[in-house]
Amino acid sequence: MTLEEYKKQFTDDDAVGWLEIDKEFERLYPGQEPKHYAPAISYMLGGDNPLDGVSVYEKKQTDHFHFITYGFSELYYDEEKVAGEFSKWGFELTFRLKPFEKDNGNPSWAIALLQNIAKYVFSSGKWFEEYHFMPANGPIRLDTNSEITALVFVEDPEIPKKQTPHGEVSFLQIVGITNAEYESILENPGTAEALVNKLKENNPLLITDLNRK
Repeated sequence: MTLEEYKKQFTDDDAVGWLEIDKEFERLYPGQEPKHYAPAISYMLGGDNPLDGVSVYEKKQTDHFHFITYGFSELYYDEEKVAGEFSKWGFELTFRLKPFEKDNGNPSWAIALLQNIAKYVFSSGKWFEEYHFMPANGPIRLDTNSEITALVFVEDPEIPKKQTPHGEVSFLQIVGITNAEYESILENPGTAEALVNKLKENNPLLITDLNRK
């Protein structure tokens, strides 16, 4: 997209990148109004949380919550960012979570988890790509008796990477893995893809289940 086309199509008031993300989720969940979590004070105004928001959809067919972040990519109208190779960090994170009894239908801890990953990226300048992995230094849901203590990053099975007016955006899904699985790929990082493929055999959408052993 050229700068001229961009100026014709959008105005200062348009959240250009945000709308691009919404398009993908409207395609997946037609007519569904997601729950949206936004920090009380935005990062631009000095708040602690780098993400401008996280939306949560419910996928009825396979009973899980599907989270999407807003903030790793360029969200707002910005003529200087037109036709870049990557939109800001070049990705947004997604997460699929099987409902967990203790959440009572409100898995707000997952929002904090996504914001913490954003804090790491924004402060360290290090970004994620498919088959990267990281420890959570304990269960990913704090104070929970769960063997899921680490994360691996994969491309979201239902949302391909896309070209936006600000550049490429991939949708990287975080997938909870057990301590044993983490130790095994830590020892041999080349096996991360094989682990993901094995998990996909019984769980094609790679939904995180905190009760998985």
